Order: sequence, then structure tokens, then C-alpha cells
Amino acid sequence: MIDTSRSPHPNFPPSLSITPNQTFHKLFFPSQGSPDEDHHRALAFGIEAQREAISKYGIAGRIWESAHALSSYVNSDSSLEFDPPFVDDSRGPEGAPFVAIELGSGTGAVAARIARVIPPGLGGFIVVTDLPDVCPLLEDNLGVRTPPTRATGNGTHTREDFVFVRPLAWGNLDHATSITEEFGLSRDCPYANVNQVYFPELFGPLLRTLIHLTSPPCIPPRPSSSPVKLVVSYKIRSLHMETPFWTAFGLWFSFQPVLARRRIPPVESALRNDDSDNPEPWRQFGADDDADRTFIFVAFRRPESMGWDVPESDRDLVGGIGARGTLGKKGDDTFEAILFMGMDDTGYT
Repeated sequence: MIDTSRSPHPNFPPSLSITPNQTFHKLFFPSQGSPDEDHHRALAFGIEAQREAISKYGIAGRIWESAHALSSYVNSDSSLEFDPPFVDDSRGPEGAPFVAIELGSGTGAVAARIARVIPPGLGGFIVVTDLPDVCPLLEDNLGVRTPPTRATGNGTHTREDFVFVRPLAWGNLDHATSITEEFGLSRDCPYANVNQVYFPELFGPLLRTLIHLTSPPCIPPRPSSSPVKLVVSYKIRSLHMETPFWTAFGLWFSFQPVLARRRIPPVESALRNDDSDNPEPWRQFGADDDADRTFIFVAFRRPESMGWDVPESDRDLVGGIGARGTLGKKGDDTFEAILFMGMDDTGYT
């Protein structure tokens, strides 16, 4: 995830002690399809596979709990409807193809879910990324082999080549620009998906890469390009340790929580009752369980931030230095406001 020139063991933080995710593979990859596919999923995302991957790849080998929320959000067959949806239906067959870059992909479990919702035949694809030494795990789990280069120009991708694995160390501008140049992402409207905001030593490099992917040369100068949409999944673990990331993130990006409510059953559904035509109020997705509170945030780069100087120090970046065009430390209060709104049971209108 982070640039290995900054840390000798980025996936093995001090006192690392983690165990495999016990439920993800059962919830999101139940037995279906061919026996070979089921066997591959069990091998790739099951408990024993994670245990082996953790020993070899550290934090990259575990499927984190925030992946549950992001996988539910991605699932077009979910019993919930979301605002905004993961895939914007208004893009239509004539619109820009669905393009995604996933950061810190680890085992590739979420990427496997995203790959299922990419409309076939419309030129969409996903670039799955992590540290160079984690890419072999992604290639094995997703069943892809990475070509050394990929020609661009016509924007055409077949169903057989719409998942790509590439190295992207957080904080490494060369990695970010290499991906955007290879895939021509500046012509499309990419989504950057992140589902790991846990370790303080990763906050600066992660924020730096998000700034890289939403700045020239990775994208053309505005207004010639569409804004990059960021989708970030986050499960609260240690609020006082994790809040500094969000106070820094909010300086550079405007963001809001994804809302959810139960879908209205179709007329022919056996689940309909007298209240079926009365939609539930919108609520923050994942806010119902205070003990296991998880968010999905959708974010866009603040236009005014394009002219700000990005400090070289990760500590300064997380401290807000350079944001709003000034050198003093500062933070944004969007995250705090979202926390308070989630405590209100009246719902959103």
C-alpha cells in the first residue's frame, strides 16, 4: 500500500496481530455457479487462504470488515437501494464506460465483487492495485495474469480483459501516473475505491495518492475532465486515532455518507404488504449498529484545492499544512458533523 521507500515493512506494522475474517466468503461468495468457480472462491477468500496470506503478506492478506459494507453497496441485487448508487444508471449505453481503480486491494475480494457489476461490452474495466509484492496474490485470487504493457487508444475492453492488476504504492506518484497513462483514465470518469483506513502510519501516503489521482498529470486540468468519484468504506475501530485522517481528508475533498433504505417490493412479490408502497426514510448506511458502525463515503476533489501546495511531509499533510493555501495546521469538521447526523433516528428526506 504505502511506498516501500518510506517504510521497510508497510504491511507488517509493529505488534501486528490479526486473524482471518470468518464470514466474508460465506456472505458474498455463497455456493453458486460451477463447482470449479465455487472451489476457487473458497480457496481464494476462505479462512485458511487468509491465514496463509496473512503470514506472507501481513495486513494485505486479510479481508477487512469494511469490505462487507462496500460489497453490499456494490451488489446490484441487494434488498437495499442506495443514494447515490454505486453505478450511475444515467451513464447509459452511450455514456462513459464504468472505470474503477481500487487502492490497497489486498486479497482482491472486493474487486471480485466489483467485477460482477461491470456491464459487459461497454468498455468498462477495473484496475486492482497494491504493493508490487502483493500483486501476485491478487493475480492468483482473481485469476488474471498481468501483461507488461497494455496498448490504449480505442478504449475497447472485452469481457476477458476487464480486470487488471498493477502496482500502486501509496504516496508513489510514478505508480499513479503510470496507471493513468497506460489506461487512458483521463478520458473517462474513474472511481477510486478504498476500504482500509485503519493504521495511522498509512494516513499520509493514502491521502497523498488520492490527491495524486485527482490532480494533473493523472487527470487533465478542469474543466476539460469530469470529476473523479471516490468511494471510501470505513469501519470505526479507534475513533480518536482515525479522526485525524478525516479532518485532513475533508480539507481536500468534499464528502458525504451513502444513504440506504429497503427497496419497495415489486407488485408480484410475496414480500409486499399494506405498507409496501410507502418508502422508508433514507438513513446513513451502516449507522444502525453503534458497536459495529461502518460508513460508505462518496467524495469529490474540492475545486479550490487544485491550486494548493501539497507538503512533502506526510505529517504536515495530515496536519493540514498547505490546505486552504496557508501553512498553519488545520482540519475540516465534515466527519464530526456526519457522526452527529448518524445519531438522529429521524432519517433523511
